[in-house]
Amino acid sequence: MENVKTSLLDNGMLWFGAGVSIAEILAGTLLAPLGAVKAVEAIVLGHVLGGILFYLVGLISAQSGRTAMEAVKMAFGHKGGLLFAALNVIQLLGWTAIMIYDGALSSTALLNGSHAIGCLLIGGLIVVWIALGAGGLSKVNRVAVTALFLLTLVLCATVFQGSGTLPAGDGSLSFGAALEIAISMPLSWLPVVGDYTCNAANGKKATLVSTITYNLVSCWMFFIGMGAASFAGDTDVGAIMLKAGLGTAGLLIIVFSTVTTTFLDALSAGISLTSIGGAGKEKLFAIAAAILGTAAALLYPMDDITEFLYFIGSVFAPMAGVLLSSVFWAKKDFYEDAFSWKNLLVWGIGFLVYRYLMTLDIPVGCTLPDVVLVMGLTALVQRTRQTLTGLT
Repeated sequence: MENVKTSLLDNGMLWFGAGVSIAEILAGTLLAPLGAVKAVEAIVLGHVLGGILFYLVGLISAQSGRTAMEAVKMAFGHKGGLLFAALNVIQLLGWTAIMIYDGALSSTALLNGSHAIGCLLIGGLIVVWIALGAGGLSKVNRVAVTALFLLTLVLCATVFQGSGTLPAGDGSLSFGAALEIAISMPLSWLPVVGDYTCNAANGKKATLVSTITYNLVSCWMFFIGMGAASFAGDTDVGAIMLKAGLGTAGLLIIVFSTVTTTFLDALSAGISLTSIGGAGKEKLFAIAAAILGTAAALLYPMDDITEFLYFIGSVFAPMAGVLLSSVFWAKKDFYEDAFSWKNLLVWGIGFLVYRYLMTLDIPVGCTLPDVVLVMGLTALVQRTRQTLTGLT
């Protein structure tokens, strides 16, 4: 990764752009069946819980100076951590394709129905964003994010214009399921956030700014999506923009919000690949990820991502639990070891528990109980290990 020290403003702008996302708006539409009041509660609580994990995982990279996947090796060993680097590349390639697909789909009404043009336009701009690099991107990203902020205010006003009584839910979605959808967005950034806090000029403050900025903006996007479905009666973002008469401005919101979010996915895919092998080729790998994501968006339908979100949760929630417990409680660094088999076993238990919790309808969702369980198991294993070592 380019060794460019980033300012607090740059970190804030970066994560504001990540939060302004069509995918987050579409996720918000899924919560409409819960009813406006309960949906807002689920959105806020989900982002508080997800934001705490986001901050703590980002802080590890900020304090260690290691990228996200290099930091994960502190808990699982320098070879054991490769499993999560590989899984992270898979989820980031998936997100790259999904974001391009959703952005192009939402822009079809503004591009005379051409999904292919939308994919190529967004994919091409993502490559440009990556090619600019950390040094050249700063000013461009600030301009793009400022414009997005103003345009999104207009979109928000359009969605909630004339809203009267708060709509009730239809009972087809439980609070626990809604909470899990809300948590899934900050959770999806856990294997990524460290890539952008490890080189911050002030790591602790940059992590806090990144966390607050992203989660506030993500909540805002969820509210827009929920409002579009509940108040405006429409989940097609492009159609809403057309009704509002936004035209070109609407197209800019869709295209640039997708670019400022998705280039982080592609760039981190490149960084994760260098954690597996090929040091110094982050930018080349990232461009390849953007091209692959564009091709996938052109070739495959990606309308239902529910299972993909649960895959992310089941892999990275227990990973975060093991990492946090190892670093902050046990204060044990396994980076020099090839594998930490005990921590890998605890992660495997957490993965299976998460998949089981998916079959239950519990008010707190899957992530919170799974992370708490995994952190407790990791602490217990470490304490047992220390006790046995002391006895010998």
